[in-house]
This record gives sequence, structure tokens and C-alpha cells, in this order.
Amino acid sequence: MKCVIQRVKDARVVVDGETIGTIGMGLLVYVGFDVHDDGTDIPRMAGKLTRLRIFEDIEGKMNLSVKDVGGAILVVSQFTLVADLSKGNRPSWDFAASPDIARDFYERFLVACRGEGVIVQEGRFGAHMRVIYENDGPATFLMESARSTGRPTAKIT
Repeated sequence: MKCVIQRVKDARVVVDGETIGTIGMGLLVYVGFDVHDDGTDIPRMAGKLTRLRIFEDIEGKMNLSVKDVGGAILVVSQFTLVADLSKGNRPSWDFAASPDIARDFYERFLVACRGEGVIVQEGRFGAHMRVIYENDGPATFLMESARSTGRPTAKIT
């Protein structure tokens, strides 16, 4: 499971000309799942996401979470995050979770994020989306589960 997290002033997602999700200040999160994911990291990743202290306090120090600042989260499914770019010039999707599994994990991730007490908006799984946002900073972070792509990474606690 991989998440690209962007601190934003606002963000929205548009499908077929219709805005289906919009937030003010908060986090825009792209999430992708690979064949090594089994879903067990979803609650831990959602908790970590909502507790990340990446918003500035009164002294300008990154010391506040999205919950602390009353922000919201816009979650967008993006299987391209798990592309393998190691060979050739075309992305390989060999390690991407199947659409059925990825959809289940995506929906479980949304539920877990909402369970953390944060307003959550969402993109549409599998749809072609336009994502419009104003990055604040810029401040962009990569968070991966230990199982992501089967290689050792920082353990999410």
C-alpha cells in the first residue's frame, strides 16, 4: 500500500464534468495497492495519515495534524503508484492488485479514515478523474506499508 500525501489549501476531483469530491484545507491522498498487500495495514495507515504532524503551528513549525487543524481528506485511488518502472520504458502493472481486491481495500481505507474522526471525500474508483488542487508548501510525502512491493521499508506504527 502506497500513499502520496499532499498538504493542500483546497482540492477537488471531477468525473465526466461533475465535481464528486471537494475539500478546503487538508490532505489530498493518492492511494495504490499491490499484490503484496493483504489489508492488515489499512487501519494503521489510516491512523498514521490522520495523525501526521505536517501542518504548521503558530511558530511555523510542522507540528499539527489534519485533525488538529480541522482539515479534511480527499482520497483518490491511483493504481499507477504501484507501477514497476525498473525495466524498459513502459510501466509494468505486474505488481498491481487486481481491480476487485484494490476496490475492496480502497473502500476499507475510506472507512478507516472516516473512523479516525476526519471528514473524508473521495474520488471514484476506476474512473478517469481530473484532480484540481492547490498544494500548500509544497508539502508532499510518501507513506508505504511494510508489505508494499515486498521490500523492507520504515515500519508504520
